[in-house]
Amino acid sequence: MDTASTTTNKPLNERELTKSANLTEYFIEAIVRGDFAPGSKISEPEIAKRFQVSRGPLREAIMRIEGLGLIERIPHVGARVITLSLEKLVELYAVREALEGMAARLAARHITSQELEGLRALLNAHGEHIEQVEGASYFHQQGDFDFHYRIIKASRNQQLTNLLCGELYHLLRMYRYQSPRAHSRPTEALQEHHFILQAIEQKDEELAEMLMRRHISRSRALIEQQMS
Repeated sequence: MDTASTTTNKPLNERELTKSANLTEYFIEAIVRGDFAPGSKISEPEIAKRFQVSRGPLREAIMRIEGLGLIERIPHVGARVITLSLEKLVELYAVREALEGMAARLAARHITSQELEGLRALLNAHGEHIEQVEGASYFHQQGDFDFHYRIIKASRNQQLTNLLCGELYHLLRMYRYQSPRAHSRPTEALQEHHFILQAIEQKDEELAEMLMRRHISRSRALIEQQMS
């Protein structure tokens, strides 16, 4: 067994785990924003020197990011930042359409009045600012500020949340940040979000799922049209 493999398999101490977690968060955001360009090589020696961390925590962070699909390993080349091709994006949106449709159905069943109030406030805020920021903030939000994210959380299905808020979520954010503004349709999407919210609020599970699937399908069609 080589030295690299031995180091990777050693348990990290508490300090190293903290460093690894911080590095993971940093890399996720840097890759999503495009600070590390798609296709660029991840050099462990350079990054270890830059952040003054040992190779153990660094490898742990890279493995986590690879697990999220943001980094891929190429034989005889090494780790590289993923490049989102049209084929990969179409596959991503096909999975989103099915899973987020299910999430919308479950959200209509389980969502609380507090969560509904938060979603209404979110969409109202987007409506007020969408023209000022040319739609940018609407598509680049993350976490609790993202309409889709909140609906997924409201589904109360942990397995579904893990699938959508892990690899798929970060790949989607990466595409949103780095895609041309012409690939977005903020005004239409905002209106569709209002319709989805209305169906969820009315506890119409079938309609909520149909509207969510249609909403994501339209986004996929736009991507195919503009990238093909």
